[in-house]
Amino acid sequence: MRQKTVTLDVREDIRNGREPFSKIMQAVARLQEDEQLLLLAPFKPAPLFAMLAQQGFSHHAKPTAAGDWEVLFTRASAKPAKAETAAASSQSAQRAESAPCTGTPVVEVDARGLEPPQPLIKILEALVTLPEGARLRARTDRRPIHLCDQLKERGFIGESEEQQDGSFVTQICRQQR
Repeated sequence: MRQKTVTLDVREDIRNGREPFSKIMQAVARLQEDEQLLLLAPFKPAPLFAMLAQQGFSHHAKPTAAGDWEVLFTRASAKPAKAETAAASSQSAQRAESAPCTGTPVVEVDARGLEPPQPLIKILEALVTLPEGARLRARTDRRPIHLCDQLKERGFIGESEEQQDGSFVTQICRQQR
């Protein structure tokens, strides 16, 4: 079966200070089985490689003559490479959605001092490797208002609490189903 290529150019978004992460993830979510995504970016989007690998995509990245990057994301023909990923998804699906975040904080992310969208990206990158049953505690200078929708799309929930110094601590765990 020959695949169709959907092209998404985020170079202008990034150059104009707009964070394209949501746009990229929406494009990936809309891909049909016979489609692949060609992403054009002003830098090598390495954090996306692991995130999309967890969703069953392989990638091929190459720089352009102009110094930008072309990355072709293609659905892997087999199941995800890591058996743990499939097992973790299966275990997550067996739990009830209303349970609160529990587990030992395994991952601490300090995203203070970073300008948006870097705190969001840093937190989402850390979630890719979050062990089953663990939670993530993220510290940010601002309330992470765009994080909630991103978490929900990935099967996580989060709760932010303002600290005395005006910063925020957000507890994140997998949604229980």
